Amino acid sequence: MASVQTIVFLSLVLDLFAFTIPLPLFPRLIQWYTERESSIPNGFLSRTLQFVTAFRSLFYKSGAHSKRWDVVLLGGLMGSVFSTLQFLVSPRIGALSDRYGRKPILLLTMIGNLLSALIWIQSTTFASYMLSRVVGGLSEGNVQLAIAILSDVTSPETRSKALAQVGIAFAICFCIGPPIGAYFASRPLPTSWNTYGIDLNVYAAPAFLTFVLLAAETAFLFFALPETRGKGKIPGVPALTKLATKNGHINGKEPAKPTRTVESRLGLLKSLRRLHFFYLAIFSGVEFTLTFLTFDLLDWSNTQNGMLIGSIGIISALLQGGYVRRSMSKVGEGKMAARGVFSCALALVFLALLPRYVENQLSLAMKLLQLSAVCMAFTSATVVNALTSFASLQCDQGHVDEVTGKVTEEHPQLAKGKSLGQFRSSGQLGRAIGPLLACASYWTFGPSATYAVSAVAMLGLYAFMRPITKIKST
Repeated sequence: MASVQTIVFLSLVLDLFAFTIPLPLFPRLIQWYTERESSIPNGFLSRTLQFVTAFRSLFYKSGAHSKRWDVVLLGGLMGSVFSTLQFLVSPRIGALSDRYGRKPILLLTMIGNLLSALIWIQSTTFASYMLSRVVGGLSEGNVQLAIAILSDVTSPETRSKALAQVGIAFAICFCIGPPIGAYFASRPLPTSWNTYGIDLNVYAAPAFLTFVLLAAETAFLFFALPETRGKGKIPGVPALTKLATKNGHINGKEPAKPTRTVESRLGLLKSLRRLHFFYLAIFSGVEFTLTFLTFDLLDWSNTQNGMLIGSIGIISALLQGGYVRRSMSKVGEGKMAARGVFSCALALVFLALLPRYVENQLSLAMKLLQLSAVCMAFTSATVVNALTSFASLQCDQGHVDEVTGKVTEEHPQLAKGKSLGQFRSSGQLGRAIGPLLACASYWTFGPSATYAVSAVAMLGLYAFMRPITKIKST
């Protein structure tokens, strides 16, 4: 099964590489569409910007940078659309993978991702580009199905270590994807591509690269990935397929079951979903407004902001590879997540203090920013990883009854695909609303108040987690 873990990791790198390519292009894409559609006052983009301006004016009065903030907020709304669609579709993708298998559903979602990239290549209007985002949001299932697959092929003792690969893939791709996207954005496709008179997006080159990566991932998964649904290991039982079974029992005995009851596991999953939602609602708001802070107070360029975000990703990857993978099972998933939440609270405290020292003690302000970046890197390396692993350990260790050939389950609400889909859905809802709330607070009350309130909220979340840290994984 070790080869399956390698296949999943490589597919995640391809998928997340493709996902991160367009991230730095949103503002300039909107600017390009604005210039093209400025003469269409009743067009989709114009109406959308009117809505954004009206929403922004509820919290932040017009000023020198109002139009720029409207473009940035529109970029946030574009991301929120994607996350909202993921919130709606993730449980359904998971449930379908429980019923029909991980591989066929994963390949089906890849077809949707390919279609999304194709639409982007030819999207010469804002409406068509948003269509590509909608198709992508409805189709993205690689991450949650990768988690389900890794849960299928690992034992509870090795689960956390295996799932850390998901976080490592995220960290790697968020370091290299945006710079690669920016590089190819400056390299337009050859003019020969317009031979047939087909209009292309201004960023057709990175869009085409995204399509190539997704096509390579699809082919790789089709040929290399085996079906893992029902192939998982039962705790305490080596090599399930090599043991004699009868009426669903192994060597005349019932399979080992988790010591926690179904009711307690369902209750814990509900608590973990709630934690996932609140954590990402706060943390995603911090991520989204961080570049506002460096632009407003430090007048940083895009390159400097990219270096800041990249450094957070690099530190996060090193922590996940060198610390989290080795320590999660020893420390415990609940305690590891709590440590990450507390680290995020510290980062928010540093960011809340930073504006006070920018004018008079710039060196101190820079040290506060660096400390907050390190704390955020630790948070990125731990919280989602630990919560996801904790959630997966509450699910059934579904196995195949060799008499009937069917996958056995203890409870329909504990099937891996469905449970992990619901868990991811809660986080995506947090990601959908967090940046919007953070922006509204930033414009209305300023950065210090915004980060101070967020720090208090994160500390409250840490206090709420204390009982969970005392619960054993299984």
